[in-house]
Amino acid sequence: MERLSGSIRNYAWGSMDAIPRILGREPDGLPQAEYWLGSYESAPSSAAEQSLLDRLGAHPEELGDANREHFGDRLPFLLKILSAAKPLSLQAHPDRTAAGEGHARSLAAGVEADQRTFVDEWPRPELMVALSEVEALYGFRDPLHTRKLFDALGTRTSLDPVLGPLTERSGSAAMAEVFLDTLTVDAKRRAMAREVVSAAVNHVGEDSDLGEFCRTAVELDEHRPDDSTILAALLLNRVHLSPGQALRVPPGTLHTYLSGTGVEISANSNNIVRGGLTDKLIDVDALISIVNFNSCGAGVVEPVGDGVIDEYPTDFPECRLWALHLRPGHAPILPATDGPRILLVIGGHAVCSSSAGTEETVGGHALWIPAGEQVQVQGNCDGFLAGVGTPQE
Repeated sequence: MERLSGSIRNYAWGSMDAIPRILGREPDGLPQAEYWLGSYESAPSSAAEQSLLDRLGAHPEELGDANREHFGDRLPFLLKILSAAKPLSLQAHPDRTAAGEGHARSLAAGVEADQRTFVDEWPRPELMVALSEVEALYGFRDPLHTRKLFDALGTRTSLDPVLGPLTERSGSAAMAEVFLDTLTVDAKRRAMAREVVSAAVNHVGEDSDLGEFCRTAVELDEHRPDDSTILAALLLNRVHLSPGQALRVPPGTLHTYLSGTGVEISANSNNIVRGGLTDKLIDVDALISIVNFNSCGAGVVEPVGDGVIDEYPTDFPECRLWALHLRPGHAPILPATDGPRILLVIGGHAVCSSSAGTEETVGGHALWIPAGEQVQVQGNCDGFLAGVGTPQE
C-alpha cells in the first residue's frame, strides 16, 4: 500500500477550480479537466517516487494472478476525476475488437501517433459517478420523437432534406443516415442549425421535453456558435445526474458531458472517436464502424450496497467501482482483495491498515493497493475504490 499521486490534464473544456478544490490545492489559472490515477502510458501516476507504470513493470505480481491471466502485465482500469465547464466533443469509444483492429491498421499504415484515431489497442467502457449536478447527452433518442421535437420548433425552412429519414425509414439505418448527414459542414447545414437555435429560444422556459430540447440547443450554441454539428447533438437523449448517480457508457454509445464534476472509471485506454462539437478530426469511417445507432434509454445506474461500501453494477471486464461512505464506528475490509485497487478519498480522512503497514489519508489523496493486500479502513470520509471487473470467458 503506497500513496499515489495522479496527473492533471489541462483540456480547454475543464473547470478552473473544481478539481483543485477536491485535491486541496490552489487553482493555477489553467482549466483542469481531468485528474488521472493509473498507469496509462502518456500520464502514469507515481507511487513511492516511482512511475506506477515502471513499478508494475518491475513488480507485475502486484497485479495478481487472475488479472495477469486475463489482461497480461497491465493494470486494466483508469480512475479519473472529471470536471466540465463546457461541453466535451460528441464521442464514442470502441470495444476490444474495434480498438485492436483500428490500432493495428494505424501501425501498418505508418500513421503518426498524434494523428491516430485508435491510440491504443484497448476498449474503453466507462462509468461516470456525479459529485455535483451533471448534465450529459447519451445515446440516440427514439427517431419519431426526435422528429416531433424538431417539427415543434416551427422553423420557416423545411428540415426534411436532413431529417426526412427519421420518419421515412425505420431502425438504426435511419438514424445513422441522419447523423452522418449532420456531420457535413457546409453553408446549408450551418444555416439550418442557426434557424433551429433561433426557433429554440422561444421555448427554453417550458417545463417539457420540448423545453429541455430547446435549452440543449441554446446552451450548445453559446459554446459552439455556428456549429452545424449541434444538429447531431440534438439527436441524443439529455440526461441529468444528481450526486451519487452514475452514467454507464458501454463501447459504441455516443455521448458527451455538458457540465458538472464526477469520478470516472474506465478501461485503461484513451481511445476517443469524435462525432461533432469539436475542431478536431472527425473520423467518419471509424464512427460508422463502432457507433450503436439504435435508440436507447438513459443509462443511469444507482449504487447497491449497505450504505458504507456501495457498488455501481456494470458488466465491464476491465473495471469496477465502489463508493465509500465511512463513518465512525465502521471498520470494513475493502473488497476485491485478489486484484489491484486504487482508493481515492474525496473528503474527510481515513486510516487504512494492512499487514504491510498503516496509511492515513485525507480528501484529495489516493492509495495504490497491490493484489493480495487485505486492507481495513476506518475514519470519517467519502471516497471511491477502483478495481478490476469480472473478466468474461
